Amino acid sequence: MPLRPGTPRLLRQINDRAALELLLSRGPLTRAELGELTGLSKVTSGQLLSRLETRGLVTTAGERPGGRGPNAALYGVNPASAYVAGLEVLPDSVTAAVADITGKVVAEITVDPTDAGDPVRTVYGAVLRACETADVALTRLRCFVIGTRGVVDPVSGEIRYSFDLPAWHVGVLAGLRTLLGEYVIIENDVNLAALAEQEHGAARGVDDFAILWAGIGQGLGVMLGGRLHRGITGGAGEIGWLPVPGEPLPTDVTEPQSGSFQRLVGGDALTGLAETHGLSSGADVADLVRTALATGNDAFVDDLADRLAVGVAAVSVVLDPGLVVLSGDVGRAGGRELAARVEEAVARVCPSRPTVAVTQVEGNPVLRGAMVAALARAREEVFSDTV
Repeated sequence: MPLRPGTPRLLRQINDRAALELLLSRGPLTRAELGELTGLSKVTSGQLLSRLETRGLVTTAGERPGGRGPNAALYGVNPASAYVAGLEVLPDSVTAAVADITGKVVAEITVDPTDAGDPVRTVYGAVLRACETADVALTRLRCFVIGTRGVVDPVSGEIRYSFDLPAWHVGVLAGLRTLLGEYVIIENDVNLAALAEQEHGAARGVDDFAILWAGIGQGLGVMLGGRLHRGITGGAGEIGWLPVPGEPLPTDVTEPQSGSFQRLVGGDALTGLAETHGLSSGADVADLVRTALATGNDAFVDDLADRLAVGVAAVSVVLDPGLVVLSGDVGRAGGRELAARVEEAVARVCPSRPTVAVTQVEGNPVLRGAMVAALARAREEVFSDTV
């Protein structure tokens, strides 16, 4: 029977959800503190906490010393009420992490894909190992989010294509859901990095921004109105294919390194640029950037900034996001100095001057974004079913 607005059941659900969100964001609270923050009476707050405690969603978490009288009990979200898994899949590794419903990571493992031709078996094995490490039963996991390189169909959720992971194709999602349950989500890796940036990094509190992933491969994550913009086919953000003056247009779109912007700022291009400016060509591209900054090779850094500015300017004149975050190996290596030079270079060619910042996400941004997405889905399910 559908709920009607204003019914006691609906009001209890709304109050329960508000209380759980407060307990997550503000930490353990007393009954009186929760009542003050929600506007509920002490009696209603007590009934609410009792109901949530009975359902295993809330647990006592110590005491708050007071003045006269006994100490007040503190209540917090029960970490063991639900768990989630986040994964990053690369051609040569799979990293899986398990977190409790509060967001605390309780296990993280990295494995070599023993059978790269069978992604379902590879992911399932990694999740099992992470669960064993965390001592959490697989059945306790409420959501799985997997970050991969490639284009994900926004309607079906299936991978449309991935040049780096050819075995990831239509059918993989169905196979994973058969083994792990219906709450398996595959997402583009740079989109997940954007979620991590909004939750933990330079875009906290920002609803409109873009994240430019600069490294061996290029990618773009776009957040508009607080929501990821994926495009009709899921191809929004494939910035490596951006046409660039002076660079040849691709003649075969099945060749992943043939996009014009990729030719301008990809690994081969930056290696050649480094040789031009007297840097060792044998180093990793991120190491080249760090070396250039450490040795004061301004000419290399300026040329790199000018190249990255082409992509940032193109995004800015079309979307006007206001903030562009540099991430990926090159973005991280360049730090604030590279970001500042990109911002200056964009201002010279673009009428709208966006702020260009370096990522502030610590650790693995794709994995952290996978956790953000998985926790949001799991909390929506668990916290909405309290009555």
